[in-house]
Amino acid sequence: MNAHAIDASAAAVLNTAALDLHIEGVNLSYGSNHVLKNVNLDIKPGEFFAFLGPSGCGKTTLLRLIAGFNTADTGRVVVGGRDISNLPPWKRDVGLVFQSYALWPHMTVARNVAFGLEERGVPRAEIQRRVAAALEIVGLGHLAERRPSQLSGGQQQRVALARTVVIEPKVLLLDEPLSNLDAKMRVQVRRELRDLQQRLGLTTIFVTHDQEEANTVCDRIAVMNEGVVQQVGTPVELYERPANLFVATFLGTANVLEGKVVGTGADRHFETLGGLRLPIAADAEVPADARLVFRPQVARLAREKPAGACAFEGAISRREFLGSVIRFGIEVGGQEITVDEVFQPGLRAPYEIGDRVWVDIPVASALWLGPGTA
Repeated sequence: MNAHAIDASAAAVLNTAALDLHIEGVNLSYGSNHVLKNVNLDIKPGEFFAFLGPSGCGKTTLLRLIAGFNTADTGRVVVGGRDISNLPPWKRDVGLVFQSYALWPHMTVARNVAFGLEERGVPRAEIQRRVAAALEIVGLGHLAERRPSQLSGGQQQRVALARTVVIEPKVLLLDEPLSNLDAKMRVQVRRELRDLQQRLGLTTIFVTHDQEEANTVCDRIAVMNEGVVQQVGTPVELYERPANLFVATFLGTANVLEGKVVGTGADRHFETLGGLRLPIAADAEVPADARLVFRPQVARLAREKPAGACAFEGAISRREFLGSVIRFGIEVGGQEITVDEVFQPGLRAPYEIGDRVWVDIPVASALWLGPGTA
C-alpha cells in the first residue's frame, strides 16, 4: 500500500466523513484508582490526533472510553455535535483497530473484512462492493481469499484497518497499531496510515507511547501522564515550548539542571546545585521551582571560555558516535549533561574523554520549567 497504490475510486465507495470530537470534563476511576482526571480535548474534523504517554498514563483507557468500552464517572464525549456518551459501542459510528488485530484465523481476508457488515445486516451486494473497495484501499485486493496465517504482520495490520474502515466510521481509533511490527515495517506502515487517513478524510486518534511515531504522522498530540493531559500541540510546539519538565523529557532528549532562582530584576540569576551561576534573560518567565532545561543540539563546546553569557566549564565523561552526530557527556557540577555535535566525515572528533571544555548555551534556547502536574 502506498500513495500510488490506493485507488481513489475505491475510496469514494466508502462514505467517510470528517467530524469534530470533543471530550468534556471526563473523569474515570477504578475503585480508588483515579485513571482519567478532568480530561478536556477538542479534536478538529479530519485531524490525525495522538494520545501520547508512558504505559499506564490513561491513553488507552481514554481511547476505549470514546469507543464505548469504558464508561466515564463524569463528563461526556461529543462527535459531530452528537453526545455519544451513553450509546453502546455498536451505535457510536466509531471504528477501533485493536493492538492485537483480533482477526478470525478460520476466515479468509474477505470474510474478516465483511464480518462487521454481516452483523449489521447489510445486503450481500453492498457487502461485496464495500469489502472490495476497502481491500483495494489497503492494497490487499489480490489476497482476499487468503487466511490471516498466510499473511505478514504488516498485511494483517492492513486487514484490521480494512475491517474497520469498511463499516464507514465517523471516527477512526488506533490502539498502538504498529507495536507488533518490526522497526523497518513500522516506518513503512505508519506512512501508509497517514496516507490512508488523508485520502479518506477521517478524523483519527492514534494511541502510542512512541514519540517518533506520533511526531511523524500526527497533526497534533496530547501528552498524557498519570491520567492528566499535560499539554496539547503540534509536534514542533511540544518540542520547542514544552509546558513542563515531564513534556520536555518525554519528547526527545533534554538536559535538566537543578537549582534555584536567586535575586530579582537585572540581578536575577540561576544557581545550580553544583554552584554554577547562570544568567536569566530579563523577559524570561521563570517559575519559582524552575529547572534550566535545554536540548543537546543547542549547546556548543569550546576549548576557551566563549563570549556568551550563559557558559560553564566541565569535563568530557563519555563520547558516542550516532551516525549524523557525536554525542558527548559532560560532567558539570556533579551531574552529567549531553551535547550533540554534527559529525564531519573524514575529521577526527575534536574532544577526548577527560578533556576540559566550555559549554555555551544561547540564552534564547534556555527553558525554565516547573515539574508540572505529573
